[in-house]
Amino acid sequence: MIYFIGAGPGNPELLTLKAHRILQHADAVLYTGSLVPKEVLGWCKKEALIKDSQSMKYPEIFAFLEEHHEKTVVRLHTGDPALYSTIAKQIAYLKERNIPYEVIPGVSAAFGAAASLGIEYTLPGVSQTLILTRIEGKTPNPEALETLLACRHSSLVFYLSITLLATLKQTALQMGYAPETPCWVIEKATWKEEAVYKGCLSDIEEKVRHIEGIALILLGDFLHQEEREASHLYVKESGSC
Repeated sequence: MIYFIGAGPGNPELLTLKAHRILQHADAVLYTGSLVPKEVLGWCKKEALIKDSQSMKYPEIFAFLEEHHEKTVVRLHTGDPALYSTIAKQIAYLKERNIPYEVIPGVSAAFGAAASLGIEYTLPGVSQTLILTRIEGKTPNPEALETLLACRHSSLVFYLSITLLATLKQTALQMGYAPETPCWVIEKATWKEEAVYKGCLSDIEEKVRHIEGIALILLGDFLHQEEREASHLYVKESGSC
């Protein structure tokens, strides 16, 4: 059995109990380089084969999965396997060969970041939509950045885009976003090295110019964390006479 497991955003204690149990019994583990905390790999048994996939291409990954598939194999991805993990291509390969698999979800960085910041993405009267996306760079994005930014009443979270922050700023300002629109960056959310940078479109670029690694960009008025309408679920309605 092949298990695709989400290792979470960085804090090893955010791994699910199911994922922890499977890792303890895994015979072979293929993990995504420096993105997976070493503490997570420490839960594997001593005799387990542990290999870094950072420099591997698809044929090598496929070969590893097929070679060991009669054992308990863990393909360990950072965050949640449903986001930016390329498991679709891996699963298609396994299906073609009738190799059984299971996906174990993990905490995505967007939710680890929200927990660290103490924020809510869906505020009454402000935003009821969360968009998880990335700015187009070497990897194309079928949705134009202008299309994404047109959703002004959504909570926007950009993955894998810290080096393209200038593009985000320029495009947003050209589309009429106010320079004081909140824009925050959280580097290595939930890791011990986590760092938070709070600013707005006009100044955030200067604050995070040094970041080259793992970071999320959060953009939108939801960062004010002020409800514009009362929640009908929790507000007591006045009785009629």
